[in-house]
Amino acid sequence: MAKISFEEWVKLASDPSKRSIFKEFSTVQKGEGGFDFRIIPDPEKVEMGAADYELENAMQIGNNAERAARRFDFIIDRITSPSKPVIVEEGDSWHQFPFLIDEIIDHLSPHYAVLSLGAAGDTAANMVHGDLAPRKSEYLENLKAQKKHVKAFLFSAAGNDIIGEDPQTKKSALYGILRDFNGNISDVDGHIDIDELENRLDELKTAYKKVISNIRSVPELKQLPIFVHGYDYPFPYPAWPNDHRNPIYANNNEWLGEPFDQRHFPKETQAHFTLKRDILKVMINRLYGMLNDVANDPGSSPVHVIDCRNTLTDLNDWNDEIHGTDEGFKKIAARFQNKLIEIL
Repeated sequence: MAKISFEEWVKLASDPSKRSIFKEFSTVQKGEGGFDFRIIPDPEKVEMGAADYELENAMQIGNNAERAARRFDFIIDRITSPSKPVIVEEGDSWHQFPFLIDEIIDHLSPHYAVLSLGAAGDTAANMVHGDLAPRKSEYLENLKAQKKHVKAFLFSAAGNDIIGEDPQTKKSALYGILRDFNGNISDVDGHIDIDELENRLDELKTAYKKVISNIRSVPELKQLPIFVHGYDYPFPYPAWPNDHRNPIYANNNEWLGEPFDQRHFPKETQAHFTLKRDILKVMINRLYGMLNDVANDPGSSPVHVIDCRNTLTDLNDWNDEIHGTDEGFKKIAARFQNKLIEIL
């Protein structure tokens, strides 16, 4: 493959329609956490001079760059395709994974003009009432600005509070919910600190209800359809017997495998792997229970839960422990599309 110039690489980075080509000429510089990585030119494929390296360092292509690119896409959509239904979304990495994976919003964008506020690695606390002050009211301000056009609000905010990592401390959410391995591979519930899990789900419920209450306080948004989801059953690393996943932006066991190791769970047999996945299934199911409680509250309506469970059933559907591949997320997006068509 012939090398391209740094200028050509920058042009690829700025063109969403060339995303797959851009990825071919790029590599990843890892950060401290799973989402702190930067996209940089692959030195084997991009010709770089000293001045180019200075410019590349200033670009900082990652989470913030993806958010900015999506804002630009939304404006272009509204100008060139005014008949596209408008959707506002706030969420985590299932809604916005910087450049490397085509996730849910990427697959919905051909059908909708999506005003995307998501940020990979974000938590419900940060989105709603956390330390990142500008994010607390971002979704509401943008919904108000789009109140004449918006047809739906998509909210994805539970993953990093349950099976991800805190974006500031970089500590695993799962570690605090697990108990140490007790030697009984049949004892699924005994390895979960149910009180801790319920406390976190209660905090999530409070956050979700606050978001919904804030939206419903705007007269024009009282009947705006709100869509939430609760993820699929993940495969902790390593999956038995062979696990091919090797993401370039994170450690293989970044989110799930490491906390299981820290809690002394063995990983020698299929039964050991099954125990860990069954624990995660319990947690995901309880998350859906919380979301359904929120959706069934008459004061919250209309809120719709998109059930993503048993969509990514094959290890090949997953790019890492908690994110699908491009094709995996295409399957998830199909469930979103079916629900959106049904309701809208």
